Amino acid sequence: MAQTKMRLRKGDTVVILSGKDRDRRGKILRVLPKDGKVVVEGLNLAKKHSRPTKTSPQGGVIDIPMPLSASKVMLICPGCSKPTRISRDTIGNEPVRACKHCGRTID
Repeated sequence: MAQTKMRLRKGDTVVILSGKDRDRRGKILRVLPKDGKVVVEGLNLAKKHSRPTKTSPQGGVIDIPMPLSASKVMLICPGCSKPTRISRDTIGNEPVRACKHCGRTID
């Protein structure tokens, strides 16, 4: 997959648009621009079986969040609390992201 400019950043609150976690909100933990994917906290979980070791003598099954396509998530605007698309504006010499609904700058 070709690398594209990611408009999402670590720490953004997003809503899932499709799949088993549809309409659930979460915070982005990692952005993977080479793959076009994001990892969202507490969503798209997979079970990982860990063997008992010296560091974790209990072992067991752990839920870990897996990456999902950035096209399946939409940013939640901190101003209007709606899922929104992002426009790229420049204020002075600095590029900023802005909400398409209310026009408020996001960062």
